[in-house]
Amino acid sequence: MKTAIIFGSSGLIGNHLLNLIVKDDYYQKIKIFVRSKININNPKVEIIYDDFKNLDNLKKIIIGDDCFFCIGTTKKDTPNKNEYRRIEYDMPVNIARIAKLNSINSFLYISSMGANSKTSNDYLKNKGQAEDELMKLNFKKLAILRPSLLLGRRKSFRLGERIAQLIITKISFIFFGKIKKFKPIKALDVAKALIDIAKNNHEINFFESNKLADLSKK
Repeated sequence: MKTAIIFGSSGLIGNHLLNLIVKDDYYQKIKIFVRSKININNPKVEIIYDDFKNLDNLKKIIIGDDCFFCIGTTKKDTPNKNEYRRIEYDMPVNIARIAKLNSINSFLYISSMGANSKTSNDYLKNKGQAEDELMKLNFKKLAILRPSLLLGRRKSFRLGERIAQLIITKISFIFFGKIKKFKPIKALDVAKALIDIAKNNHEINFFESNKLADLSKK
C-alpha cells in the first residue's frame, strides 16, 4: 500500500499532480498538506491543514512512501525577505529532514532551471541552496526537477509570466540540441514526469525540462 505526500497541491504543478495521483491505483492513500480550505472529496485523500509556521507539529504526520514538494512563491506575492526565504529554502529543507527521520525513501522537489547556490539572484540562490542541503540527506531516491518556463493557467494572474509564455511559445521551434532544456514545458507534463520518476529508478538526481518532457510521454 503506497502513500503519497503532497505539499503544494493547490499550485500549478501540485494541482495537476494531485488530480493524476487520485486516479492512479499505484497509490492507495494521499496526504495533502495545505493552508487554505480545499474542495476535494475522495476516500483516498487525507487533508491536513497547517500554516507551516511550526513544522515540529507535523513530525508525526509526515509518514508515507513518496514525498512531493511543489510549494513555491514569488517576491511579488511574498515581499518580506525573511518570509520569502522561509518558504523557498527553510520549508523544503526542513520538511525533507522530517521525511528522512521518518524513513521516507523518496523525496521529489520542484526546483528551477538555473538554480545555483552561488548566484546573486535570490530566487535561484534559494533553490540552489535547498538543492545542496537535500543532496546531503542521502535519500534512497532524491529527484530534483528543474523545469523551464511553465505553461498553464495559475489561479493568480501574472501578467509578465503570461506575456513570456505567449512570446516563447511562438518561438519554441528554436529550442533544440544543447538549448532544448530551455524550451517551455506544460505544468501537466511536469506532474506526469513526477509520477514516472516516483515509480521508476532513473539513477540520476537532476531532471531538466527536456528530460521531463520525455518522461511525460511514457
